[in-house]
Amino acid sequence: MAAYAALVSLMHIIDTIEHHHSPPICIDKQQVESLTQIVTFLHEFLEGYKSPVADGDEADALEMRIADGAHAVEDIIESHIVNVIKLGRSSPIEEFLEADTLEMPIAEMYSREEVSCIDFYQDLEQVIEDMSVIKKEAMETSAEAQQQRKVSSTHAGSLTSSSTMKESMMVGFDDVQLQLLDWLIGGYRNRQIIPITGMGGIGKTTLARHIFEHALVKRHFDIRAWTTISQTYNVKEALREVLHQVTGDLGSDLSENELGEKLYKYLYGRRYIIILDDMWSVEVWDKMRFFFPDYNDGSRVIVTTRLSNLAAELTNSNSIGMRFLDDVSSWNLFSKTVFGDEGFPLHLEVIGKKIVGKCKGLPLSIAVIGGLLAKSELTPEYWEHIEENISSIVNSENDEYWLRVLKLSYDHLPAYLKPCFLYMGMFGEDEEIRVAELMRLWVSEGFLKPIINKSLETVAEEYLKELVDRNLILVHRLGAVGNIKYCKMHDLLRDISFQEAEKQRFYYVLGQHCPRGINSQRRIVIPKSTSDKIVRDALQTMSRARSFICHADTVPELLDFRFLRTLTTDKYSSWYSEENVFQLVNLRYLSAVFRKGFQIPSSISLLWNLHTLIVTYKGELTTAPVEIWKMHQLKHVEIWKMDELNHVVFVYREYGMYLPDPSSGDSDVMMENLETLKGVRDFNLNEEVVKRIPNIKKLNIEYHDKVMERVKCLSYLQCLCKLESLRCDIGYRCDEYLQSISFPHSLKKLYLECGNFHLEEILEKIASLPLLEKLQLSCGQFARRRWEIVEGQFPCLKYLSLWACWDMECWTLEGSCLPRLEQLHLSCMWSLEEFPLEIGEIPTLKSIELVGCSESMAVSLKKIVEEHEELQGDPPFHFIVFFFTFHVIVH
Repeated sequence: MAAYAALVSLMHIIDTIEHHHSPPICIDKQQVESLTQIVTFLHEFLEGYKSPVADGDEADALEMRIADGAHAVEDIIESHIVNVIKLGRSSPIEEFLEADTLEMPIAEMYSREEVSCIDFYQDLEQVIEDMSVIKKEAMETSAEAQQQRKVSSTHAGSLTSSSTMKESMMVGFDDVQLQLLDWLIGGYRNRQIIPITGMGGIGKTTLARHIFEHALVKRHFDIRAWTTISQTYNVKEALREVLHQVTGDLGSDLSENELGEKLYKYLYGRRYIIILDDMWSVEVWDKMRFFFPDYNDGSRVIVTTRLSNLAAELTNSNSIGMRFLDDVSSWNLFSKTVFGDEGFPLHLEVIGKKIVGKCKGLPLSIAVIGGLLAKSELTPEYWEHIEENISSIVNSENDEYWLRVLKLSYDHLPAYLKPCFLYMGMFGEDEEIRVAELMRLWVSEGFLKPIINKSLETVAEEYLKELVDRNLILVHRLGAVGNIKYCKMHDLLRDISFQEAEKQRFYYVLGQHCPRGINSQRRIVIPKSTSDKIVRDALQTMSRARSFICHADTVPELLDFRFLRTLTTDKYSSWYSEENVFQLVNLRYLSAVFRKGFQIPSSISLLWNLHTLIVTYKGELTTAPVEIWKMHQLKHVEIWKMDELNHVVFVYREYGMYLPDPSSGDSDVMMENLETLKGVRDFNLNEEVVKRIPNIKKLNIEYHDKVMERVKCLSYLQCLCKLESLRCDIGYRCDEYLQSISFPHSLKKLYLECGNFHLEEILEKIASLPLLEKLQLSCGQFARRRWEIVEGQFPCLKYLSLWACWDMECWTLEGSCLPRLEQLHLSCMWSLEEFPLEIGEIPTLKSIELVGCSESMAVSLKKIVEEHEELQGDPPFHFIVFFFTFHVIVH
């Protein structure tokens, strides 16, 4: 929610100023204490607050007052920061001595600075008083809500059973239904808990309902009962509902324990199946489990839940994970929903398939649109209108019930996850979202609540996983070692994000209708194909914006956006340049494309709170100013040069920055927070540099032959004791220097482009790294034309890639080596004739990919697979082979 995000953001600013190495301003201690006390109370209030207008079109008035109050405090603090930094960090006396730059008497300069500080403290005091009034109102609201809960708890109505839900067709889940039936009727004799998991609207309840009403289930079980739990569960009412269904007794005067005991006695000795629909917490089961006897007669409890991680807490055996429908099943469901058993009219089939395609395989979406079209005129023109407006139709008032089903996932999120969910809607429809970028953006926005002894990046990672577990974010692509690399959001959930974001003024998408309070919008999304005029007109009233996420060719002029924290765009525009971008002193995240002749200006040091710097540009290599070493907040730096090949469309990135040596002996020259450094050419890694980047985790560097002696500095790599990922490109032969290379034991990922140097000695060092999970080698040579891996080497390696190691003729594995290898990729290994037989004995191996290798390699691999199948009955791994003739073998 916007209010919660605003409060967390405000505390981030205050904490940063208090703990910054060289804060631009100071805040009165008493004012800090007052703000902290107010914000802490409001935090706790919002974490338990249930808005009375959650389902309405209007935002909650109290929540918006909290958000506006926190924003007002931010505006005053950050505006004063801009004023102080723009005046200059030097004292007025020093400015006076610089006569050529002084344009006013020193007394006047002192006067202006004093007046500015007085105004700042007075303005800050006023907004603190305003926040105190809001706190008082929240306290009254909290007291009223607490009293209301006491009253309502004695008059709680019974939960509505899911038996009242309208029947839906079970299409596309025949195999899942058969599997579930097998577990219910066969399988273990003891009582089994079977979770059904999946996102809202994917068919969990529909599957459970069909199983519940299945003829075999009715014959097999003596007793069947169904109750809906929901997040605001009431165990007493749930037990009463089950008891009423199985005995007819309402149990109106019984306590929770009495209801449970009566239910237990009735179920004991009878084979039963109980459906607990829409469970949100394992605590419900912990309170109810003892009332469902385990008589060793094959009784079953089915639990439907949106939380994948809840399934693991309920059982360690059988569970069902619902999937999206494929094209055939989606079409069958749509056809039956619209026309029943009648044939599909040919003149509507083309447009019908377009509509189904936009439903993305979500049964809920297909059922809603199908139900609408079943009651509409059967003309191509009308169906085309529906196809064009399908997103708005899905979220129309006529389908309010179905939307509420999905929106429940958002409504029941804890307060700390709601800003993260809303933020996902800022990305394009069906966009593959890079997880590393997403988490850095979350951090820069300031709405992640700090957790003691955890970095904000770790907090972001945990929040992302929680959203994935809740099926609100879809895992799109995994990395080589099993990490989530890209994620996506289903269109319907993204629509919910849009609605809630607009209602709460969390972000604004240019091109939509102009909302109220547009002048206070904090985050602006500029979609693709947005015209220059729309951008210019809209941004004239958005001077308080903190974030620009730009997907369009047009990038806003930035001179007037003094509060801007986040700028991300993959397009270059003449509207901005390094001169004005690096004057935005409150920037925290900058990811931008610049023109030819780009240079990082020395004014970068004015960006006192910059966390992430990602730059792509055309032209000659840039040299960073020495002032960059004084940027204590910097965490992630990537500088890339963009070149075109022969003026064609194909564009590739080169390492784009020379990093100067830091000034020795200056204790203020330190990037102690730096974790990522990529795109650096000829990096002079020496003792002084190692001291300045003690927390570096990811390093991408490149060396050229004109500075061969600098390769000797790679011996200092072992001093980077927190380094986890290293990519080192060395484009020439330099064996005498590489003999001194040493790697830290913390390394997990390593990529070496070797420049045709001999690999044997360096591989012995790499093989002993205890934590290494991913290894990519490119262009190295094997002096003995063979590679021997012996037992004990590469203890944690999961991913191995070799490219263009042309003279490797023989590869041997001895003992139990590569015990955790999962993926193997070999490319352009023309001299290698066959695989070692031991490759088929690696139990963890999942896939092998060959690209441009010899046919004898493919034959030997296929032989290993066939021999394993004869002995074990199944293939040991999946493999795919690409020859340069584009002939493909897949197994």
